[in-house]
Amino acid sequence: MKNYRLIIQYDGTNYSGWQIQKNSQSIQQKITDAIEVLLKEKINLIGSGRTDSGVHAIGQVANFRTETEINIYRFMHSLNSVLPSDIMVSEMEEAKFEFHSRFDAKKRTYLYLLSPTRSPFYKNYSYFYPRKIDLEKLNSLIHLFLGEKDYTSFSRKNTDIENKNCNVYKAFWRKKGELVLFSIQASRYLHGMVRTVVGTLLNAQDQNDPEVFIKEIFNSQNREEAFEAVPAKGLFLYKVEY
Repeated sequence: MKNYRLIIQYDGTNYSGWQIQKNSQSIQQKITDAIEVLLKEKINLIGSGRTDSGVHAIGQVANFRTETEINIYRFMHSLNSVLPSDIMVSEMEEAKFEFHSRFDAKKRTYLYLLSPTRSPFYKNYSYFYPRKIDLEKLNSLIHLFLGEKDYTSFSRKNTDIENKNCNVYKAFWRKKGELVLFSIQASRYLHGMVRTVVGTLLNAQDQNDPEVFIKEIFNSQNREEAFEAVPAKGLFLYKVEY
């Protein structure tokens, strides 16, 4: 039996997220169906992590095992020809049999894009945010999020995950042409965490003492203390490292 690793890009606009769900379109389902048509066998497609409804990916990683010996170049070409145009497999390789795209992942990087203009070219891939963004102030607050911390206040309330600790290795804000980019790299993420961090940081700009404001949110371990999550359409899973 062989184990194959895929690097996947997708526009999440029309999907309920990565994970297969009843009565809704998911990225995982579309790719699984396409692979099973080509191989004529059932497979279990494992993703490196779940992305929510409307979230995009540049470097989602997935793997599946099969009894079939695959010609990777031909198979990738055939797979992309049957996938919808908003999903693409950009790389494919044979992996070690024990490789698991989710459990073996060490670091995951997400990007979030904000646009100061209501452009039709950015509307599906960024959050229209016409207010002033103080990049220097935002970057000065990043140290409050680094290291291993309890992110209960930044995750959705209805979650059955007991361990809410995440190790954030680095994060930064940067201007990129007309857009403003937020990047964050961590060991793991809770449901809605990145979008809530972005929303809270944007609101922290207006606080008299933003450092105290953020520290109190962490200490409260209460989602209601943090600010509203920014829209999903500006979020991209950028890279997964092993």
